[in-house]
Amino acid sequence: MNTAGVPNTVNRWWIVAGGILIQLCLGAIYAWSAFTGHLTEEPYGFTRTETQIIFAVGLASFALFMALIAGRWQRRSGPRIVALTGGLVLGLGYVVAGLSGTSFWGILLGVGLLGGAGIGLGYVCPIAALVKWFPDKKGLITGLAVAGFGFGALIWIKLTEGFVFGPVNLTPGWYGLFGMGWSPNDVFLLYGVLFAVLVGIGSLVMINPPDGFLPAGWVPPTGKAADLAGGVDFDEREMVATPQFWSLFFIFLVGATSGLMIIGIIRLFGMEGLMARGVPEVDALLATGTAMGLFYALANGVGRILWGRISDNLGRRLSIALMSALQGVMMVVFYFIGATEIGLYLGAAVIGFNFGGNFALFPAATADYFGNKNVGTNYPLVYLSYGVGGIVGPILGGYMGDLQAWQWAFIPAGIACLLAAVIALRLTPPVHPATVATETRVRRMQEATGH
Repeated sequence: MNTAGVPNTVNRWWIVAGGILIQLCLGAIYAWSAFTGHLTEEPYGFTRTETQIIFAVGLASFALFMALIAGRWQRRSGPRIVALTGGLVLGLGYVVAGLSGTSFWGILLGVGLLGGAGIGLGYVCPIAALVKWFPDKKGLITGLAVAGFGFGALIWIKLTEGFVFGPVNLTPGWYGLFGMGWSPNDVFLLYGVLFAVLVGIGSLVMINPPDGFLPAGWVPPTGKAADLAGGVDFDEREMVATPQFWSLFFIFLVGATSGLMIIGIIRLFGMEGLMARGVPEVDALLATGTAMGLFYALANGVGRILWGRISDNLGRRLSIALMSALQGVMMVVFYFIGATEIGLYLGAAVIGFNFGGNFALFPAATADYFGNKNVGTNYPLVYLSYGVGGIVGPILGGYMGDLQAWQWAFIPAGIACLLAAVIALRLTPPVHPATVATETRVRRMQEATGH
């Protein structure tokens, strides 16, 4: 895991700070809803489905580069160089989009393909490093590591478009870059430079701990307790041969489908519902911006921390089941209440909170079930489910929006989350193939000797 030259005196909380800075930039993909309304207007003229295709390609590229390249590369070379490369690729993608004018294909290439690739390279590095630095606080620390991703949406939406905190405007005169006359292309260019610089700074402290590192005063669990604390290591092939992997994959897939669908279409859905009730366009625009830019984004970041902390106490299995059940109920309810301002805020907050929890619970669950040592290569394979959800959710939402049939996006997603909760309740720690082989040999010897 490339720990050469790492001193034992490194303060592990510096790695947390660097990881959060990196994730704040990578979370800009969740600010995509701030662009969709402008891209459906002239001079761009994109359809709703086209705006969601860009978002979906970004999410798919994110998951694929993380699974196919980043996990193995950071294991060989360490997280620093991989995170730095991710920042440069992400920055390049946004610069390409900024120079593409009104071209759908140019923005698809820049924000979608290259931007997603940069995120995929950088995302796993803080998680893989911090699980090794904090084996004593996996749920909490993975929540903190990815909280920046959720809070990043809050920052970038605020910078891009601005929002109002509820009925009282606490930021008078601030309407974001779009409000000051910037075009989407101008914003893409600015973000490209910022992402490259800031991720580069965060990558400087991305290092693995020395071999054999243990936190002061912490004693690793032994026996059966080790099976639930990442003490048994599976490699990638061993992991994908277990039903536990496919259970986690499905549960994460439907959770990602639901959350990413809402990120992609909350502005389009909310504007349509509010204006149908007679809300003036400017007020509807303000309400949907607040729903995504404040309620969803803030709850997304908080959910990553709190669900991680909850799972350290309640256990990963019960936490995943509870989170999935709450998400399923709210996805169905949101279709009926999302056309009101209060309902829009409530739905955005609850869905964002549960969606954020995925990114704390699933890396921790991967480490618990398949080992701390290989989480940097194993978790990207679990995370491929996010890429699938990133295609299904946004495109399903955009397509049903074009058909004026929103219910066929929200309700099936909610039912799938409820099914995922049932599956989560049946999760048990996997048995390593070596253990099975040993037990089989012992049993055969006992049978042969009559004992």
